[in-house]
Amino acid sequence: MHVNNNVAVDATHRRIAEIVQELYGRPDADSDTVIAELAEHAAVEIPGARYAGVTVTRNAKHIDTPAATHRWPLLLDEIQQRHRQGPCLTAAWEQKTVHVANLQTDERFPLYARDALAQTPIRSVMAFQLWIAGETMGALNVYAETPHAFSEETKAVGLVFAAHSSVAWNAARRDEQFKKALASRDIIGQAKGILMERYGVNAIQAFHMLRKLSQDSNTPLIRIATDLIEKQQGTTG
Repeated sequence: MHVNNNVAVDATHRRIAEIVQELYGRPDADSDTVIAELAEHAAVEIPGARYAGVTVTRNAKHIDTPAATHRWPLLLDEIQQRHRQGPCLTAAWEQKTVHVANLQTDERFPLYARDALAQTPIRSVMAFQLWIAGETMGALNVYAETPHAFSEETKAVGLVFAAHSSVAWNAARRDEQFKKALASRDIIGQAKGILMERYGVNAIQAFHMLRKLSQDSNTPLIRIATDLIEKQQGTTG
């Protein structure tokens, strides 16, 4: 029986890895798509889960929910932001797994539990820390409407799913940042070319002109460059 359990767990781990690999390998897989689909898969693959969501925060005052399979995770994050307490925030801040077996009897998050019980049918919560690059903290959360819906198997599978999700989401975000950086460099290069031709300056002088315009107007450099290109296209179009 123990061998069969190990085989089942290994199969689940392989399936999770395949899901993440397939998702990240898709050409349309931007970071929003990646995390949204990971939440959908979490609600299916993590034992006992009925709903899933992702909580992201930089501090207790502002919480984002970039992915949710139902309105309950969204509402529960609103409750956490209101009271600055809850299992998902604790998982994110303290980098650990938080298991609320029964919201009706759990005493760790009294204000959160009060509103969650009054406004949702959720009774079980398990939250797994998501490692996110930078100063942002996050958690992958699963929910169920019955008390004691989650087990040690839930925790084991959820930890693996959260680890794979962290890698996939960070990779997608890095790709987006890299593409934006390349696009910005191209735009700034075009704007420099316009100034060089118009004023007979070199590349360094053109960049200094752009930077001064940015500083004087308190406008991002990329916006200055984009406006310059659009105006140039308007006069030559």
